[in-house]
Amino acid sequence: MVPGNASQPGADGHVASQLRKGVLEYCVLALLRDGPRYGVELLEELARVEVMATSQGTMYPLLSRLRRTGLADTHLRDSDSGPPRRYYTLTDAGHSALEEFAAHWPSFRTAVDHFLSPGDPT
Repeated sequence: MVPGNASQPGADGHVASQLRKGVLEYCVLALLRDGPRYGVELLEELARVEVMATSQGTMYPLLSRLRRTGLADTHLRDSDSGPPRRYYTLTDAGHSALEEFAAHWPSFRTAVDHFLSPGDPT
């Protein structure tokens, strides 16, 4: 890691990368909660929030893992601009996993904020 790189705006430093890895799966599940999406569509939506932007090399293995573990399902849909697209949908297990993450996230975020606050007594 290059010193100072992680704090530069838009830089993809080690810390940002590790944080993204920890939550990316659940962000994708949250996007799928809103309806079926295909891979490039998910990439574009994540990229709207700079810190969550990722690559196809990360996204497609993640989508395959979600499918293998039963959190997402797929179906092919014809496309007006090329070959059929593989759309991903959230399964009941995927909804449950997202609900569990959402239930734990506020206390996890609060705990991290507690440790990051200078001079906060423990």
